[in-house]
Amino acid sequence: MKTETLQGFQTRMPKTVAEVMTRDPLTVTPDTPLTDVIRTIAERKISGLPVVDDAGKLVGVISETDLMWRETGVTQPPYIMLLDSVIYLENPGQYERDLHKALGQTVKEAMSQKPITITPEKPLREAAQILHEHKIHRLPVLDRDGQVVGILTRGDVIRAMAAEQEG
Repeated sequence: MKTETLQGFQTRMPKTVAEVMTRDPLTVTPDTPLTDVIRTIAERKISGLPVVDDAGKLVGVISETDLMWRETGVTQPPYIMLLDSVIYLENPGQYERDLHKALGQTVKEAMSQKPITITPEKPLREAAQILHEHKIHRLPVLDRDGQVVGILTRGDVIRAMAAEQEG
């Protein structure tokens, strides 16, 4: 493993995502009821789950953020009335998508589509950079066939950093 010095700290990060990721993560399908997802997330103390189709291919991610719409509600976009016409000051399409999420009953209706992913052989540093730059909390790890083989979270990266400092 490579050793680097960062502001006086010596760090030795594992080289690849595969060394740190959680293997064979729990997944859900688009048809899974949101009540099941809420229960699973709460019981397992996790912040989200990969969503896979019948073939095991990743189609989205359902996270705490996606589920928050149910409790926080949706605010109608600001508008002005001019000569009996409504002029929206923000995109009303976003309001409709948010409302659909808030009222959804299945994962398909609330999940985030087109999630950012990574492959197992990528450097952990690259994964950490993606998590930070995109302000996301998890990266599904896909093999060459697009199958979910793991998940890497911000917590996994921090635990790897702590293990290297102890070792």
